[in-house]
This record gives sequence, structure tokens and C-alpha cells, in this order.
Amino acid sequence: MKVLIVGSGGREHAIAWAVSKSSKVDKIYCAPGNAGISEFAECVSIGAMEFDALAEFAVQEKIDLTIIGMDDPLVGGIVDVFEERNLRVFGPRKNAAILEGSKAFSKELMKKYGIPTAGYTTVHSAAEAREALRGTKYPVVLKADGLALGKGVLICSTPEEAEEGVREIMEAKKFGAAGDSMVIEEFMTGREVSVLSFCDGKAILPMASAQDHKRAGDGDTGPNTGGMGTFSPSPFYTDEVDAFCRENIYQKTVDAMRDEGRPFVGIIFFGLMITEDGPKVLEYNCRFGDPEAQVVIPRMKNDIIEVMEACVDGKLGEISLEFEDDACVCVVLASEGYPVSYRKGLPIEGLDSFKGRDDRFVFHAGTKFDQDGRIVTNGGRVLGISAKGKTLLEARENAYKATELVWFENKYMRHDIGKAIDEA
Repeated sequence: MKVLIVGSGGREHAIAWAVSKSSKVDKIYCAPGNAGISEFAECVSIGAMEFDALAEFAVQEKIDLTIIGMDDPLVGGIVDVFEERNLRVFGPRKNAAILEGSKAFSKELMKKYGIPTAGYTTVHSAAEAREALRGTKYPVVLKADGLALGKGVLICSTPEEAEEGVREIMEAKKFGAAGDSMVIEEFMTGREVSVLSFCDGKAILPMASAQDHKRAGDGDTGPNTGGMGTFSPSPFYTDEVDAFCRENIYQKTVDAMRDEGRPFVGIIFFGLMITEDGPKVLEYNCRFGDPEAQVVIPRMKNDIIEVMEACVDGKLGEISLEFEDDACVCVVLASEGYPVSYRKGLPIEGLDSFKGRDDRFVFHAGTKFDQDGRIVTNGGRVLGISAKGKTLLEARENAYKATELVWFENKYMRHDIGKAIDEA
């Protein structure tokens, strides 16, 4: 069969790697792809938001399954466009992708169906926000309602920081139209855990747990980023936590979306906080996390195409997910200055050190070929270096050793990815 993957980051590289291992697949395309993805797929110069062009390509090339990796096209309705042309596509329709596309919608859904989450207020103007913040308890969390590249969340410790946050989100429009509305949320404390799940509109199969590191600097300092590293599994995601989430969060979410006339087919990413009062939902995403995918997918034993087709066909109940009894850690190599400003076009050395290995991986996030055919940097997050180990500590040690194999001029990384492992 022929498969088309839509996207250009580390998540899509991890998906392409997994798809390449499927015995069912003969040919892989990726639009637009990147230099690393080209090892497994033929990259096509069509942008992820060019829905009609992508669908036309899928028709012309007789694509059997299209996998949408990114949030923007999913929230924008790319699945609807493909389905209108009778094309098989893996991902939620526009009316289901709102689960990520609007934080206000997801909070209202959780409140309506009794899914545990933090207390909140939704506001639609700066004046309304300032009024809602009067007498509030600090810290408080401000969230732009729409998509903001994973960066539209501000934790404010004082009224002054909250005032600045309101200005940034709702007046200066730092995150564009995503800040037309805003969620003011109770600050929760505990351990953050990410759980990706396959859904077919009725059934849900959670994958192995993971934990992300969002801040740019060591010790969780600096601005929020798209993610600086991950590890899987999370030692804080116990069997007891898993049982609670399956009953009170995962299936209830799928059932709620179906009851709302928005059946969800694809990936639901559950961002969880394990609080003293039990697990609560921080956020939903409607696709694989990045870089969570880079530690979860390498541990999955299943043929990813078989699982995705079961989701599309409403037969997920026939699948049993299996994961290796090991651990995986991903350290993101970024361009110095990310996420604010950084140089591009710098040659990358050492990538051949990963070829033919099944214990360490390099997933390209922001790379391209230059006019001389060299692989060069082309983004803030450049590479995700993932490595396995029998334990999380061993996997972390292997991942950091593997980062030494790659070099580019403004290479930057955090040095404490997985430090929470020591505290487990």
C-alpha cells in the first residue's frame, strides 16, 4: 500500500520510521517532510495547509492511507476535505479536532461530563479578564483559547504578571487570533504525565506513558517551547493511576465527544497532572505529541499501520497494544536562541552514527538539504536524539552519550532531561 504523511517535524519523522517497518507498506510520501524523513519517504513540496493540493496528490498517486501529523491542518479541517473525496485518512474531523483547537470548548466538555480538571473561567476580552482576576488566588494560569504552537500558556505568580499576560495574549495578540478568548485556570501542583491514545470513535487504547520538558532552560527555567525532551515510561504513572484514568478520563472523553456528535478518530493526547486529589486533565491534543512520539513510538511492538487502519475502520477493539519492557529518552538539540531568535542553514555533522541502529535514533525536527546537498539546520528545534535502555537511567545515559555524536555550530540542549527519574 501507499502511505502519505502530512507534516515536517520530529513527530512525522518518528511516524515515517514506524511506517517504514510495516510489512503492509510499499511506498511512503511525506508532505512537505524534511531531510531526515527523506531516508524513508519521498518528500513532496506541498505545504501542510494546502488541503486541496494534498487531496489531489493523494488521488493522483492512489494513496491508500494519509496520516495527518500536525495540529494546524487537523483543526483546519483537512480530514473533512479528504473524506469528501473518499480518501482514507487517519485523524479527527474538524468538529472533533476542536478538542485541541479550543481550550474553552475542552474545559466546558470536561465540566459537563464530570471529567476531572482544574477550575477555570473563560473570558472574551481584556476587560473581562481583568475583572475575573480580581481577588484570584496566585499562581494562576492563563491559556490562549486557540492553537499557539504549544506556547500559549502563561503561569503567573503575581497580579503584575497576570496583567502582563492579559496584555500579551488579548491586547498585543502575541499568539494571534488564538488569544481572542482566554481561559483563566486554577494552578495545579503535582507530576505532569502525557498519555497518547488511539481512538476509533468508540474505543480507546492508551499507549505507554511519557513525560515532557517544556521550558527552554535547565531546571525548568526560561520560556515555554514546543518541548526540549521526553522520557517513557513515567515512573509516576502507576497501575493505580492508569486504572483511574481509564475509567474516569479516557473512555469518558471518547464517550463525551460521541455524545456531542463529534466522534473522535485518531490520536487523543492527554496532558495529565497527578495531584494529591488524583489525576486531572491539563490539556487535550488531537495528534501525537512532539517530542513524546519520539520515545513512545520506538517502544511500540505493533505494526502502526494495522492500528491506524483499525481506528479508521472502527475496529480498534480487535487490537491489543504491546510495548517493549524497556525505556526511552529523547533529548532535543535546538539552535541557540530558540524559541526567540536563532540562525539557520548551519551544516550538521555526525548523522551517519545513527544509521542501522535499533537502540538509538535521530529524528529530524528542523532540517533541510542546502544547494550542495548537505543537511543543514532549518528551525529552532533541529534534532531529537532518542535512545533506549533497560531502565530509564540507562536510557538517559545512552541518550546524552548519543548527543555527543552530532555537531552543528549553535547546538543547544538541556542537560537535565529525565532528572525527575532520580526522584521517583
